[in-house]
Amino acid sequence: MRCRILGAISALVLLCIVATSCSRAESLGRGFGKDDPTNGIIPAEAGTTPQDASDLLSYCPSDHCPAGHTTCSNSLFTCDVDLRTDPNNCGECGNACPAQTRREKYSCFEGRCVMACQTDIALDCDGIPDNGCEVDLPNNDNCGGCGLKCPADKPCIERTLHANDFGCGCTAGEIYCPGPLEVCVDPTNNDSSCGACNNACPPEGDGSERPANMYFGCEDNQCGALKCIAGYGDCDGRRDNGCELYLTDDDNCGACGNKCSNGASCRLNPSMVPECMCPSGQTFCEAFCAEPPCGYCADFSSDSENCGGCGSMCRFDIPNANEACVYGKCERSCKLGWSDCNGNRDDGCETNIFADPKNCGACGKVCDGIAGQACVDGECMVEPCGPQQDAGGPTR
Repeated sequence: MRCRILGAISALVLLCIVATSCSRAESLGRGFGKDDPTNGIIPAEAGTTPQDASDLLSYCPSDHCPAGHTTCSNSLFTCDVDLRTDPNNCGECGNACPAQTRREKYSCFEGRCVMACQTDIALDCDGIPDNGCEVDLPNNDNCGGCGLKCPADKPCIERTLHANDFGCGCTAGEIYCPGPLEVCVDPTNNDSSCGACNNACPPEGDGSERPANMYFGCEDNQCGALKCIAGYGDCDGRRDNGCELYLTDDDNCGACGNKCSNGASCRLNPSMVPECMCPSGQTFCEAFCAEPPCGYCADFSSDSENCGGCGSMCRFDIPNANEACVYGKCERSCKLGWSDCNGNRDDGCETNIFADPKNCGACGKVCDGIAGQACVDGECMVEPCGPQQDAGGPTR
């Protein structure tokens, strides 16, 4: 009796081992059940238990494409086109989304070409994709947004030149002065449009004597007010010595009494305006200026345009790769789905590990070439073995 019990137990253990080996697909790759919680394994009916190993599925290499993927005429690999996201094969092979224009840009989303407007210059207000973004800005009926209509006395304008700041007329206190440099200006103190557009104040005024570093400009809509020339300040309040201080010292940076802190010092920015610049951790880099020195601040440890030193740029033109500044050195990383399998830095990340069956998911990871096994999203494809594959042969 004892022998028969031990024999039954041994047979049960053996059956479990065989069943486990039959149902495992990890060594073969990805199955068609990616979005199936059963992972492609057909579950037993509720309340029942498989009777033997023949109730379990076995998996074999597959050259069939899963949903959303296909092989096009110009494909390099089997199933390497994702019709849901590929702008050159959107929804079907050869269906390329339109090229980007000055007004529109396109992307492939869920197998459809989707249009988006370059909203700083155009709008799609009728919702008809065939005519694109049909509204050019500025537009009185759609000023900065569809349906934003401007009144007749306040037409739609670009309030700040080349800033794509569209609005109905100028803001309160400003006047509209079209020209090559100005649009909306405050006439109360604008030396070029004092009290009215293009009413420029002569800097010499009426010819009377001017204190040091001063000129005659606009104040309260009137010309003739003594003002400090750019970069200087009257910090002692005395008119006899004019604007005596060049506002580039750390205690008076750009304005009287403006003191720099946190390790910053007063420098001229590229617009030649004094500014508290380069706090602790940043370094001053000189720029090309009409009156040097002027420049900008950079963090050599993380600035990709000044990595380890002023002007030391990380590369941005590497095929399928990015470079970032990490602790003062340009570090390269491959984009998602790509890898540098040949070790040649000159050609970047040349291998598509999402589709290459000889490098599927990682360099050197090979799918079954004899069976023509496809690589999709970095996994070798599998599917349930057909009856002809299992008939009379070993379980896979």
